[in-house]
Amino acid sequence: MHRDAITWFEIPAQDIERATRFYEGLLGTTLRREAMLGSQLAVFPAGDDRVAGCLQSGDGVPAPGSSTVVYLDAGPSLDGVLARVHGLGGKLLTPKTALPPGMGFFAHIEDSEGNRVGLHAAA
Repeated sequence: MHRDAITWFEIPAQDIERATRFYEGLLGTTLRREAMLGSQLAVFPAGDDRVAGCLQSGDGVPAPGSSTVVYLDAGPSLDGVLARVHGLGGKLLTPKTALPPGMGFFAHIEDSEGNRVGLHAAA
């Protein structure tokens, strides 16, 4: 049986509402708000075949900027997503970069909370 190497991710947020607005605007999606074990969560949409994860704020959450880099699906093309980064309070850290043939492209951004986040797309 095949298992994905990543099953869940958490992106720390000092301000959960600001971070939620950033990612909803960046990826053109809606995050589901939840509370769990003293933390506030904003959960990214995921189907049966996708890794799930969330933004997280609250007691015991690591400081933004100290997290592991996760790569988010930026859709068919990075260009539109990268065009929205600055307007949402983020920064471009690594511009759109080609991976080996057939693997698409990636970029790194700094989100509204100071985290380095990877974006990946086919084009």
